[in-house]
Amino acid sequence: MHVSNRLEIAAPANGIWSRLIRAAEWPRWYPNSSNVAIDGGGADLAPGVTFRWQTFGASLSSRVEEFEAPSRLAWSARGVGVDVYHAWLLSPIGGRTEVLTEESQYGFLARLDHVLRPQRMWKGHQLWLERLASEMRRSSGGPDSGHPEA
Repeated sequence: MHVSNRLEIAAPANGIWSRLIRAAEWPRWYPNSSNVAIDGGGADLAPGVTFRWQTFGASLSSRVEEFEAPSRLAWSARGVGVDVYHAWLLSPIGGRTEVLTEESQYGFLARLDHVLRPQRMWKGHQLWLERLASEMRRSSGGPDSGHPEA
């Protein structure tokens, strides 16, 4: 199973990158993630870092496979009945950034989930992008931030 989601976010790539690599903070703004723990106790993802977390109801062990700041981040993940590869690509467009996220899943649970809920992963990743955009607006003091606009 493979999904691809894309969203243009009104923020520079460096700011978006800093949110993506701070995996322990994902559950604060992305409700489809929980119990994120970076092995070794660090706060940020980095090349080769391993981490454990839960998403889409599955417990996963992940390893950062690609790390090209601030443009490309990818990790592999394994859980019961599923193998995953998830990548992020950040492309600056003026003061904005196009964010593309793609994921491929293999395994019997991935196939079963695709049959029973064919749009689930696409919707979950779209929510991740939308919440990331909201997080960037909040941190910049823009609309929906609770702070007056600059």
